[in-house]
Parts: sequence; C-alpha cells; structure tokens
Amino acid sequence: MDIEELQTFVEVADAGGVSRAALRLGVSKSIVSRRLARLEAELGVQLMTRSTRGAALTEAGTTFRDHAARVCAEIEMAREAILPAGELRGRLRVAAPITFGPTHFAPILAEMARRHPGLSIQTCYSDRFVDLIAEGYDCAIRIGHLQDSSLIARCIGPILGMLVASPAYIEVHGSPETPEELVTHQALMQGTESWPFMDGEKVITVHPQGRFKADNGVALVSAAVAGLGIAYLPDWITHEHVASGALIQIMPRHPPPPAGAYVVRPPGQHPARKIRVLTELLIEYCDQAARRP
Repeated sequence: MDIEELQTFVEVADAGGVSRAALRLGVSKSIVSRRLARLEAELGVQLMTRSTRGAALTEAGTTFRDHAARVCAEIEMAREAILPAGELRGRLRVAAPITFGPTHFAPILAEMARRHPGLSIQTCYSDRFVDLIAEGYDCAIRIGHLQDSSLIARCIGPILGMLVASPAYIEVHGSPETPEELVTHQALMQGTESWPFMDGEKVITVHPQGRFKADNGVALVSAAVAGLGIAYLPDWITHEHVASGALIQIMPRHPPPPAGAYVVRPPGQHPARKIRVLTELLIEYCDQAARRP
C-alpha cells in the first residue's frame, strides 16, 4: 500500500473535496483522483462518494480514515527518527497573521528554509481565523488571547497591548481616563470586538463603537496616526509611533490584560520535529526582541 495514497486519502477526507486537497498537497486534481482510485481498487471498497459539491466519506471510509491517519503519523515519526541529527525534510504548512507575519515571522521561516534545504515551507499570511485541521495546516502563529479550543498551544513570547491615539485626536476629543469613558470616543476596530482592561485584579470589558474598521492592525495604526480615533493594539506595531510621538499611550492606569504570541497545532501525542524546531526559533527571536531597548 502506497504511503502517498494514504496521505492523499486523509487530505481529501479532512478537506472535504479533491480540489481543496490538491491545493493543500500542491499537486493537480487528476493526481489526487488517481491516487484515490488506486487505493480504493487495492482495498476493494469505496472510501468516498464524489459530487460537484465535494467528497464525503462512506461508512468504510470513516473507519479507514482514522487508521490511515495514524499510519501516516507513525511513518512521519519514523522518518524523523532516521534522519541525520538536526536535518528536516518534507513539508511544513504554516498560517501566520499578516499584521506581524511578513515583518516579524517571515525572516524566521526564511532562515529555517535556509538551514534545511530538504524542507518545503508554505505560509499563508492572513488575519482571518484559519481552521488548521480543515485547511490542512501543520501549525499557526497566533497573537493575543487564545480562544478555548482543542488545539495545542505553546507561548513563544509576551505581547503587551496598549491604547493609543494621536496628539491631534486627543487635542480635539480629550483622553479617556477610565474604560467607561471610551463609549464616548471613536474606536478603531477590526469588527465588533470587545476590549478588556485591567482594574487592579479585575477585568473590565468595554464594547466600543466607531466608524473606521479594518481587518488588519497596520491599517488601524495608520488610522490612529491620522487622528481618526483610539486604537487597541499590540506594542509590536505601535512602539515606533509612540517613540516618535506620532501616537500617545492613553489610559495607562487600565492596561489590557497580558497576552502572548503562540504556536498552535492540531491535537496529537507528539509534535513533529519541524514544528518543534520552528517553535524554538520563534522563542529565540521573541526573547531577543524583548531584550532590545
């Protein structure tokens, strides 16, 4: 039984269709279809039903998918075990935020590719929430407060949030002193999110309002510098503007709760070595960044 056929079947089962699986695997749809056909012919059973809307597992396919996934994982671990010390091969698919990804994390991924010529790295930069399992990613780098989920997370560094506005905005509208006062101000937001703040040991949650929204933190920084309102952003993208005086930190007595940068991966007993190596590189980078003046 061909391991590529097993891996392809698992990808199609998890992606819910041949087209999406082909995209995840980086091969043509015809190759995926041929691999599935050969596997079904060898097993003598139909694993999936195909339609114009995608592919669905048969009862036999549902049973076989879990076994096939375990076999693929075991083979991947075996391959890692016999590689020369420190060498990485195969493919690593990473989802990273576009707000920090190209500037902060892309150099780390490039360095990892340089060190490991046998490793293929594919990165998706987007601030949308990526479903790692459904979309076939090995891991993701996420910023902020993690939502409860079945994913396994490891913190790679702290993220300090702050409330900022331009001197021009503050001159016209004033500076709020308490979270409750924010409701009278223009907030620069990604959507309809809530903003948590610390009041001693207690967390106060505010639901701000505003007319300028963007799904990217860099865009919100630009809006804040332009004097359009108050932004709630990580210090990673505001510190240069605060240092130059283009933005001013406001309401320092009520800071956002501590947050972090994380590597998250689907649940499993052992993370692949490539994920462990990436995580350690990111921890090293974040540690160096924290020590910079």
